[in-house]
Amino acid sequence: MSDGTLAQSDPATGKGRILVVEDDKDFAAALGQILRRAGFDVAVATDFRTALGVLEAERPVDLMLTDIVMPGSVNGIALSRMARLRRRDLKVVYLTGYNVPGVETEASGPILRKPIDDAVLVSEIERVLAAQ
Repeated sequence: MSDGTLAQSDPATGKGRILVVEDDKDFAAALGQILRRAGFDVAVATDFRTALGVLEAERPVDLMLTDIVMPGSVNGIALSRMARLRRRDLKVVYLTGYNVPGVETEASGPILRKPIDDAVLVSEIERVLAAQ
């Protein structure tokens, strides 16, 4: 594992592969645990470079769950644009604990507010994955 990747789970689950991108390592780990318990295969990255590496790996990612506000020059919106250059069909769900003006018009998927209830998180991810 690189410095920016916290964990990957067994690909034997059938619900899909989720890439969690969150700069807060503890919160990233918690999100990963919630999604694994719900039956997803999960990769967790704490920076955009690691996230792009996961997306370029051989195992495809079905959905990226990304924080919007992250340190450095690449936020979740910019990351989703870079990710879609690699995978046009990638579904994205955003997380934020901030009120970021204009973000709704830039986001290419639903925006969930932190803190988020486990059941709401899982339900929204399942809804987005099921959508054509």
